[in-house]
Amino acid sequence: MKALLLENIHADAQRLLAERGFEVEVAKGALDGDDLVAAIHDVDLLGIRSKTQVTAEALASAPNLLAVGAFCIGTNQIDLNAAAERGVAVFNAPFSNTRSVVELAIAEIIAMARHLTDKNKALHDGVWDKSAKGAHEVRGRTLGIVGYGNIGSQLSVVAEALGMQVYFYDIADKLALGNARRCNSLEELLETAETVSLHVDGRAGNAGMFGAEQFARMRPRSLFLNLCRGFVVDHEALRDNLVSGHIAGASVDVFPEEPKVAGDPFVSSLQGLPNVILTPHVGGSTEEAQLDIGQYVAGKLRDYVADANTTMSVNLPQVAVTGRTAAARIVHIHQNVPGVLATANGILADNGANIDSQTLSTRGSLGVVVTDVGSPLSPELIDKLQALPETVSLRIISD
Repeated sequence: MKALLLENIHADAQRLLAERGFEVEVAKGALDGDDLVAAIHDVDLLGIRSKTQVTAEALASAPNLLAVGAFCIGTNQIDLNAAAERGVAVFNAPFSNTRSVVELAIAEIIAMARHLTDKNKALHDGVWDKSAKGAHEVRGRTLGIVGYGNIGSQLSVVAEALGMQVYFYDIADKLALGNARRCNSLEELLETAETVSLHVDGRAGNAGMFGAEQFARMRPRSLFLNLCRGFVVDHEALRDNLVSGHIAGASVDVFPEEPKVAGDPFVSSLQGLPNVILTPHVGGSTEEAQLDIGQYVAGKLRDYVADANTTMSVNLPQVAVTGRTAAARIVHIHQNVPGVLATANGILADNGANIDSQTLSTRGSLGVVVTDVGSPLSPELIDKLQALPETVSLRIISD
């Protein structure tokens, strides 16, 4: 079987898959459009990070594709519905780089509050500017977190440990950690916090959610951070507020348009502003996080191919199964309509296949049933299961 890993995924992912017998091809950059279509036509596993766009067209060009691994948190770069309709499992790493992003956010909050970038530049220019003017501790200051998921909630805990007063807003009903206070609206948070940090997900509805109106509601001389998705923020509106002084400083790690390969040119309207920290989408780019992500997602891909374990898949029903002890395992992904299981089991019985164990899970319009049988399966039996009108995909795991 063949695996293709794009976007400089950690070498441990390659090692784990190779140890399971995969022929692994790696590439440093992202692939899109026709390049991706050409690259994955005979691939069984695809590994990407945030830049490769896995469209319905790309998925349709890869008849052998079993699973896609997003070696990052977000999955908005993958057409999850199209993948599910083809029986392609998608896995991500929702927790592995959380701490890395949080630490960068804390570092940038402190750097902006103390004007460290200005002090650094002045010394490099030969100017000794020893002054406390405009420099503040973060202790006692208010932090507003927009999006209280894995990253936002951990940032809340760490910021509070530094003595910050934490407020948060999320469209979902989230439990406040520590002494954090929930705001009933985004407007309430913006009017309260001295520092605002965005940690929302990549759903399409979040595009452009933070623009001129939101910046205007922020307190004068506030600090602003975006370490989630570039398309969430109107950068022209941010620039205007930075130039006017309404926003005292900003730290931006993500951009609406990003280079696909390290070393490619980068252009942003925020370049050249002295009160802005720009970083090249490195929130989760620590050696610790990338190692953990590589091992975690590769492990999920390995377990799905070997055992059909869909635990933590973002688009398929959750089936927790381990190594088989029977002669063969049938992985049947099907449309979730009444009677499919009974029909499939009838086919097994009519063809003399004795069921050792069976696990079924449904999610929305799909169902996944994993069936272990104690005898080899005949080609006729497999053909009948494949021919069921409700069958999305069928896979047989055997020696």
